[in-house]
Amino acid sequence: MNAIDNKSAIKPVPQFKAFVQAKCPRCRRGDMFANGMYSLSGQNMYKKCPHCDMTYEREPGYFYVAMFVSYAMNVAEMVTFAVLTHMITGSMDPWLYIGVLFGSIIILSPFNFRYSRVMLLYWLTPGLHYRPELSADKRENGK
Repeated sequence: MNAIDNKSAIKPVPQFKAFVQAKCPRCRRGDMFANGMYSLSGQNMYKKCPHCDMTYEREPGYFYVAMFVSYAMNVAEMVTFAVLTHMITGSMDPWLYIGVLFGSIIILSPFNFRYSRVMLLYWLTPGLHYRPELSADKRENGK
């Protein structure tokens, strides 16, 4: 098989699937995080993609922007849970809303931490694009 056939044999990884699985935005193969979302050992993010060696932190302090993305996610979740609580219970008791909102914030904080970073890399970083040629297995390229 020559190099041209090998490149055409590379099947592109769908963006949504790679996003949900928190894969590298450049090759869509390497994991961004070392552990599961709700792992007791914490959320450890790799410094570089294990597949294509892309550095995830594009510049010093890069992930501070993810804090603002996480804030927007929290606001959307709180509004959603407040509306759902009102629709389901019809109650105006502030302690019910405080309990539901704090509970949802605590339960969803690992999700928000992870996906705020994934969103930042996938959709909010100019110049970072999927490169299908990097998706190939390293073994296929003889490396």
